[in-house]
Amino acid sequence: MVAALAAGVVSACSGGEPERFQIGRVARGDVTEVVEAPATVTARATATLRSPAEGTVGRLYVGDGDRVREGQLLAKIDSPAAREQLAQAEEADRGVGGGTAVPAGFDLTAFQRKNDRSADQGFQAARKVAMKIPDLKQRAHVLTGITQAEGQYRAAADAARAAVARLNAGLGSVGSAMASLTAAQRVQTRAAVRAADRTVRALTIKAPFDGVVSLGGPAGGTPDLSGLLNRLPQQAGGQLPANLGGGAAKDAASVAPGAPVASGDAVVTVTDVSKLALSADVDETDVLRVGDDAAADVEFDAVPGGSYTARVTGTGATPQQSSGGGVTYKVTLALERGTLSGGGRAPWPKPGMSAVVDLRVREERGVLTVPSAAIVSSGRESIVWVVAFGKAQRRAVRLGAQGDAVVQVTGGLAEGERIVVRGADGVRQGQEL
Repeated sequence: MVAALAAGVVSACSGGEPERFQIGRVARGDVTEVVEAPATVTARATATLRSPAEGTVGRLYVGDGDRVREGQLLAKIDSPAAREQLAQAEEADRGVGGGTAVPAGFDLTAFQRKNDRSADQGFQAARKVAMKIPDLKQRAHVLTGITQAEGQYRAAADAARAAVARLNAGLGSVGSAMASLTAAQRVQTRAAVRAADRTVRALTIKAPFDGVVSLGGPAGGTPDLSGLLNRLPQQAGGQLPANLGGGAAKDAASVAPGAPVASGDAVVTVTDVSKLALSADVDETDVLRVGDDAAADVEFDAVPGGSYTARVTGTGATPQQSSGGGVTYKVTLALERGTLSGGGRAPWPKPGMSAVVDLRVREERGVLTVPSAAIVSSGRESIVWVVAFGKAQRRAVRLGAQGDAVVQVTGGLAEGERIVVRGADGVRQGQEL
């Protein structure tokens, strides 16, 4: 279409002035309307595995860049503190389970109230820690676990209070009351054992999925969950790996056998690069035009001359502030293999690389089109200058899809009409062309 316009363009001048207008004809062609957005390459999955407790790197089985399989042994952390915590928790649990003789005049009601206050304080503290977890899904998981643990304790405490009430009324035995009190206590001691045992087992770090290894990793935004997990029963924290919490950043040089680590320090990061995606920031004025399966063309700064394609897989619902102060939304695209300008296969980019995506939000085939330069905005109207009998006539038009070079016209023009395609903003009504 562009070639046809170029062939049909004639120059016009008025009043001896230098050439400043070009005239072409309305023709049929294809129009692709695009939305341009910056994007970043993301991996299929990334997991930063962290030390669950203070200690040292006991063994390291992988190095930077190694490819690993799911379940493969990556490192072992030596933590005497974690093992001591487990031993103490087991001892405390055995002590509660062994039973205790009741001293004469001992107030079981006051003892139960003290246990309840201690439990309430623990659940409140656990919720405060959980609310600091930035990952919303993980936060919801932990908060649900806290609620379940609280319910479990309340049931045991209610049974204990009922037993103490029966004892005080002369309807029950001291043994029955103490058994109920012990059951409530063991909710906490058994949870402490399970949490401590999970921490010890997490000292052996394994790959959560196939991927590429990087030693160390970024600082985590999640607070240390070890204290929180110690308050929760098995169903509350059993699905939360102890070495996926937050902590300090570590570079590769600081991860070596014998090197010290604190609880939450990054030890190994595993990245699944089998599939790459793009995370694009689309302006709020454009995001509603992006279809669920829209195609896109992609260019990378790191691959000059490379041409890639992608397809939209999802649009986020959470707004974000752009660097310019506006609002953007995340649009996720599945990246496909690209080609080089010479026809060869383009290299596969790496996670974190920047890109520019042209989202094809509207495509029209075989429609009436005019060059974008022919359109003049006048208030709320779009107009073109039609050449009739050698003079310019103002014509309001309706527009459809708008591409970079050409625009679809849905009303106001007919195929073959002659219009001003360059210099349109300088034309006057009735001007000889």
